[in-house]
Amino acid sequence: MSEGLTEAELQHYEKQGFVVRRALFDADTVATFDARFAELVADPPGPPMQIMRDVMVAKGAVAPASTLHAVNKLFSFEADDVLFGYCTHAQMAACLHSLLGEEVFSISTNVFNKPPGVDGRHPFHQDLRYYRIRPAEKIVGTWTALRMATRQTGCLAVLPGSHKGGLLEHGYPDWEYVNHGFYAALDVDVSQREYVELEPGDTLFFHPLLLHGSGRNRSDGFRRAASAHFVAGDAVSTGSKPWRDNPLVRKIP
Repeated sequence: MSEGLTEAELQHYEKQGFVVRRALFDADTVATFDARFAELVADPPGPPMQIMRDVMVAKGAVAPASTLHAVNKLFSFEADDVLFGYCTHAQMAACLHSLLGEEVFSISTNVFNKPPGVDGRHPFHQDLRYYRIRPAEKIVGTWTALRMATRQTGCLAVLPGSHKGGLLEHGYPDWEYVNHGFYAALDVDVSQREYVELEPGDTLFFHPLLLHGSGRNRSDGFRRAASAHFVAGDAVSTGSKPWRDNPLVRKIP
């Protein structure tokens, strides 16, 4: 039987707004996800899955060395049995049930790809900005390294405890190159940020109000991660349509 988060891990999540589970996925599983991402980029299946080019490539500021070097992210992989195994993996599900209870659903999926040679920064932001679901405690984000995530490759950084505040105002940062949808929380002091360095298979679980972002990839390789958001079954919609009516929503065993 798969084990969920320990009491100490749950307390860390409650206090800091995040927790890391090391080696949640083994090396073979990580390699399978990573290879499948490359296959999908080479031969995209079309909607609902989408593949977004990096803004510097799209604007002609960088000539990519390969197709993979041009990609910023792949999103909505619910229809792909291989990648969606990320969400239904037994260890992942056990941890999610620890945080969200018996009934858990996935609501969004991504593979983030940060190639060398582009800006690639993601400003500090709160993911609740993207969801009309409440309360915030009923949502959990996950981020799993598929390649090494270090300060050199542009790992995530978080502001511990920042989830205890409310949703901040967001806008686009005043940067020359910003990828589409990469909003920034306004007037945030990030001097107390903590870098979350992960080895492939390590997984970050985080609160949707936790302020987090990432820097440039200064290495010669890729920084790549699978990511998803999940919601408890008793969460409610604040928009015009029930969140369960979204065709991308999937129940997690």
